[in-house]
Amino acid sequence: MKKNRKRMLIKCVVGIAGLAAAFILGRWISANWYQWQNKSQENQQPQTGDDSLPPPQAALTEEELEALFRSAKEQAMTLGQSQSAEGKDSGEEKDFGEGKDSGEEKSPSGGELTSPEEGEDESSEDPDETDAAIDFEYLKTLNEDIYAWITIPGTNIDYPILRHPTDNSFYLNHNLDGSYGYPGCIYTEDLNSMDFTDPNTLIYGHNLKSKTMFTELHKFENKDFFDSNDQVIIYLPDKTLYYKIFAVHVYDDRHVLYSFDFTDQDIYESYLQSIYDIRDMNANINRDFTVTGEDKIITLSTCMPNKSDADKRLHVHAVLQEE
Repeated sequence: MKKNRKRMLIKCVVGIAGLAAAFILGRWISANWYQWQNKSQENQQPQTGDDSLPPPQAALTEEELEALFRSAKEQAMTLGQSQSAEGKDSGEEKDFGEGKDSGEEKSPSGGELTSPEEGEDESSEDPDETDAAIDFEYLKTLNEDIYAWITIPGTNIDYPILRHPTDNSFYLNHNLDGSYGYPGCIYTEDLNSMDFTDPNTLIYGHNLKSKTMFTELHKFENKDFFDSNDQVIIYLPDKTLYYKIFAVHVYDDRHVLYSFDFTDQDIYESYLQSIYDIRDMNANINRDFTVTGEDKIITLSTCMPNKSDADKRLHVHAVLQEE
């Protein structure tokens, strides 16, 4: 009996010693392997880590970004109008040539020409041909996320509209040159289409001390300014959209597109009615005409200037005029 106990005790001691030895050996192997890996990584440093990423883009000041916006618009307009003029000239040569062959004069669009006696001014141009002459291919060389341009007469709001392909809030704190920080960009989210065919398209921009981006939307809180300025122009690659401002008011900071399903006609009409039902003395509502569920609107959204209103937003609503 005693011999069996001794044998069992010996086996336990040997087993424990074996486990301890295995543990110590494992720690030694692990430590040496870790050191070898570190040396290997140090030797390969140029091929790993940040060195394998593209260099960061240089940040511009707000003044430099404003200058970039202005020059971008001028260059895009110049290039676009040049291309439009070239296309028009080539079209006229072709269509008028066909008209002579057939013995019938044709307009550049292929229809019959209107004679001066009928009251048509031969020198007049379709305003859309001039207004839409923005070279978006050029703009995309500055930032490929540019897909539209917004201009609000009477304000300094004259900026590209961007949409990031994967991050809806990217341009809230990233600039046209890709750098992080203010002033950001005017942008929309993937909850809206990029052709402005949704019932309500939300467009966002910062309210800044420098008076850039969407700061001058606050001008519409002034009744006299609201009454004398009511146009918003959206330039797209293939057309120009004209909107008429009909309301400006302070709203809460809820995410409108998550809060309302505007594809539901009843919900959309109820939302529009809630705008007309506003009785805030600081709101400006044009009740001379009524926007209906058949109309398409844009909502321009920016922050309030006072910290006490951090949970509020200024909304400017405009309705699309007949295209």
